[in-house]
Amino acid sequence: MATKGRRPTSSTTLAAVYIGTVIGAGFASGQEVLQFFALLGPLGFLALAVATAVLALFGYLVLAAGHTLRAQSYGPVLLHVAGPLVGRIIDVIITFFLFGGLAAMLAGAGATLNQEFGLPLEAGLLGMGILTALTVLAGIHGVITAVSVVVPLLLGGVLVVSAGTLLGHPVDLSFSRPQEAAVPNWFLSGVTYGSYNLILSTSVLAPVARLARRPSLLPGALLGGVGLGLSALAVNLTILAHVPEAAATEVPMLFAADRLSPLIGLAYTAVLLAEVYTTAVGSLFGFVSRTVGEGHRWFKAVTLGTTAAAGLAATVGFSTIVGTLYPLVGYAGLLLLAALALAALRGRL
Repeated sequence: MATKGRRPTSSTTLAAVYIGTVIGAGFASGQEVLQFFALLGPLGFLALAVATAVLALFGYLVLAAGHTLRAQSYGPVLLHVAGPLVGRIIDVIITFFLFGGLAAMLAGAGATLNQEFGLPLEAGLLGMGILTALTVLAGIHGVITAVSVVVPLLLGGVLVVSAGTLLGHPVDLSFSRPQEAAVPNWFLSGVTYGSYNLILSTSVLAPVARLARRPSLLPGALLGGVGLGLSALAVNLTILAHVPEAAATEVPMLFAADRLSPLIGLAYTAVLLAEVYTTAVGSLFGFVSRTVGEGHRWFKAVTLGTTAAAGLAATVGFSTIVGTLYPLVGYAGLLLLAALALAALRGRL
């Protein structure tokens, strides 16, 4: 059942929230897709198929658990599917990651504006922090609205750059550097990519599920998972059309956009910032809703305090945060996948 006085969240909205929460700075830049798929060469397409299946199937299991429990945060879901010990371990790691992910997004915004326009790092960091905090203060419906509105822009930007690139450049299917990939084995790369992204999306999918009807959950998860897979495929083909040069850049998709035209490169910078925004909103809302819960009298204070603290942490630098935090997140994600699979087999979802 849906929240009183509001229409139930549809399957397409669930899919948009799922996609918008997952595709952040790493995805939009092309760096994640490069590391997990493009460097694997032809086997990267198999890894992509595995990742798409993981995101669709386990995204549904998260939604089902959240709906069954009427969860207002991801905490009850973890305890339900993984038990008190493993659930709390995953909970602590996810909560830490959400804060670190927020800091990484704020740092990414500062770095992007500094690189493209020469603005001080603090300017982009502060601006993104304020926008993110204001969105989260609007509550879960503010998060849903913001992410749903931005998602078409995100996908449109990726598809424009991909289509423009593929119309003028052949894809190099002979390119392969698995030794440089984040995970050299194609199957493990697909599973790890899926589990890593599920960690972040769980913080929003679990509480959003209570706003939807049960029949909307599976179509929403399938649409979201397939949408993410197709988007990653478009990015992967774009990178492979510009190798080896694109593989040596920090932002392969911006490299491709600039090759089309400076104006498209500028527009894609805006898309990149929009994707940073959706991920930052998901991270902050997940962290605060887990810490005090939406509706708590300290919700606003914790939201503002967390944003300020993440802003300070962001001064460490984007690459440092990502390099230190993300490997840990991958392991936590595998624990979550195992817990969800066991809960489903036991009929607890």
